[in-house]
Amino acid sequence: MTADSAVGNTNLLSEGIAGLTGNGLAAMILICGVAVAVLLFLAFGWLQRRTEKTESEFDDIVMAAIGTPAVIAVLVIAGYLAIQAADLPAGLEWIKESKYLNAFFVIIGAWITSSFAYDFISVYGHRIAARTETDFDDRMISLGLVITKYVIWFVAILIILRILEIDVTPLLAGAGIVTLAVALAAQDIFSNFFGGAVIAVDKPFKLHDRVKIDKYYGDIVNVGPRSTRLKTLDNLIVTIPNTMLVNNFIINYSLPDTRRVVRIPVGVAYGSDVTRVREILLGVAEEMAGRHGYILTDPKPGVYFLEFGDSSLNFMMLVWTDNYSMIWDAQDAINTRIYERFGEEGIEIPFPQRDIHIRRE
Repeated sequence: MTADSAVGNTNLLSEGIAGLTGNGLAAMILICGVAVAVLLFLAFGWLQRRTEKTESEFDDIVMAAIGTPAVIAVLVIAGYLAIQAADLPAGLEWIKESKYLNAFFVIIGAWITSSFAYDFISVYGHRIAARTETDFDDRMISLGLVITKYVIWFVAILIILRILEIDVTPLLAGAGIVTLAVALAAQDIFSNFFGGAVIAVDKPFKLHDRVKIDKYYGDIVNVGPRSTRLKTLDNLIVTIPNTMLVNNFIINYSLPDTRRVVRIPVGVAYGSDVTRVREILLGVAEEMAGRHGYILTDPKPGVYFLEFGDSSLNFMMLVWTDNYSMIWDAQDAINTRIYERFGEEGIEIPFPQRDIHIRRE
């Protein structure tokens, strides 16, 4: 092909395009737009297959967020350009205004942002929550997913209304009144949700910890966004609102570890040999540690002569157990052996008594 023939063909193409009517040009724009959209769809499909082979999930999230919206955006832009070129009836000229295209761009932006945020929080949030034993983190993530999506689309709707020159003041005022009414009606629910968030951050306990909250004593079996469930030693389930947990003292028997000291008060009769009593009690502690693995010798047991009681000399025996659930077992074993040893040694365990002296005149 010579240079003259190429120039001639270019001139013919230019004359052909120039000779197209408005509707003909609009049809060509639409066809080109569809062709570009198809190519873009195929390209995104290929890229998605490539990203699935990578170790990172971030690129998958990005491709999933922008793939379909980008294809639809190309089709809509092609349609908008075709409308600009077409010969429309007099009553439809308003369609050519750019504000409608701008509103569409806001929708596409909200779509991409919402999809990306949802997938990002879902993937990485649940991955972090899986490292904890409680299911509270999973529930908070589910709540966060819903809130994020609603907030993004609410903001997008406000921007679209502003672009379309629609007064949003009544809408905002109405939304404020509704929000205030809902907040007043559900303030306890919101307080409990806020308490649940504080618990998730502060972490005063975790699932299966043994705790004492107010007058309730037992094991944590569920930590929810609104309330926490505790299973008592009587096999009762107590549901405690999270706001109560934030404003109450919590004793966690599982922290810093499961070891606990067992306090055993011992009283002997006046006149008893204090040194011998101390020796017997320490011997009992060592003997029970040898018999029962849950009674420890490290930390060492201790015996303290604390006071002169009304009817007895009062000692306090401190023995450690490796598990808070074995406190009563340790008390039972040690008290039983103390009673036997005192009987063997002839040491009296007194009971409360009062001497009455009658004076005759």
